[in-house]
Amino acid sequence: MEPLKNLYNAAFFDSLTTVIKSIVPSFKKKEFLDAVHNSEWENKELKQRIRQVSTTLKDFLPGNYKNQIEVICRIIRLLQKRGADNHFAYICLPDFIEVHGLDDIQTSLEAFEIITQFISCEFAVRPFLLNEPKTVMKRMLVWSKHENPNIRRFSSEGCRPRLPWGKVIPAFIKDPSTILPVLENLKDDPSLFVRKSVANNINDIARDHPDIVLELVKRWKGNSKNTDWILKHGSRTLLKKADPEIYKLFGLSGVHDCGIKHFQLDKKSLAIGESLELSFTLINTARKPQLFRIELGVYYMKSNGSGTRKLFKITENNFRPDTPYTFKRKISFKDLTTRKHYAGKHSVSIVINGKEIETKHFNVR
Repeated sequence: MEPLKNLYNAAFFDSLTTVIKSIVPSFKKKEFLDAVHNSEWENKELKQRIRQVSTTLKDFLPGNYKNQIEVICRIIRLLQKRGADNHFAYICLPDFIEVHGLDDIQTSLEAFEIITQFISCEFAVRPFLLNEPKTVMKRMLVWSKHENPNIRRFSSEGCRPRLPWGKVIPAFIKDPSTILPVLENLKDDPSLFVRKSVANNINDIARDHPDIVLELVKRWKGNSKNTDWILKHGSRTLLKKADPEIYKLFGLSGVHDCGIKHFQLDKKSLAIGESLELSFTLINTARKPQLFRIELGVYYMKSNGSGTRKLFKITENNFRPDTPYTFKRKISFKDLTTRKHYAGKHSVSIVINGKEIETKHFNVR
């Protein structure tokens, strides 16, 4: 798979500079490209390339910040009109605002509203939230009612307390109450794109304030199918922790009228880089259908020799009584950027409604 940093290729720069030249005839295309592709360009990673383009652009657009933002907004409108693809590479344009726009928040917020319709600005808005949270959240609340789903999604995604790859907002981690009115406006949004963001925002909040999320579930549950989907997806961290209150609210009351049969591993020992295959059969032993949340709990060996459990959801469904349901899964032990594997004794458990039903051990070498 080609690295994302290679999105900044000749085709992208030809598209960007052609659009700029059509708006600013005096734009020095060759000099701009030479300045971007300096001696360090090839060694720069994605974020460094984004910043290289946005900082260099500052020196080649005419006028002050307001004038330059006007040009950037015209660039966005023209790209939209032309149906430009490869949107992600244009994240250098909101980055321009992040780098140069903190001293003119009103101009920057107006630009965010235009630009995020084409390329999302959730990373670029983070420093503004850190500097002037009240001003930005006032606008976020307005955006949460916007007719454009990209802007509504931005109003949620931009203020997530723990946005992956973005700057955390310590004030929102400590007290997320400012976010809640935005989520209230979006809790029944017709766009799945928006609903996913709302659920992720709620899941962020659940990590530090499970009580707030529990209260949201109690107040919102049953409002609509859209809202119920948001609540379920937004409660995934609490569900993984088998929080008894969230289990009760979602009908996972800890009933364990079930049996596990034929739990098998395809090997008792494997090397790092290989995969383990397992299978088991579930039978609901009650007299009526029951809702079961089925997960795999894998105990990975850590570098210090202790084990840590990671849960993998298999399914959550109603199961008919006295009917065998067979599941097969594969667990990879290939090292990833997010997980490094270590040799030693490992375990895998079948977890039903938060309770470990059966466990098997194996060795990783």
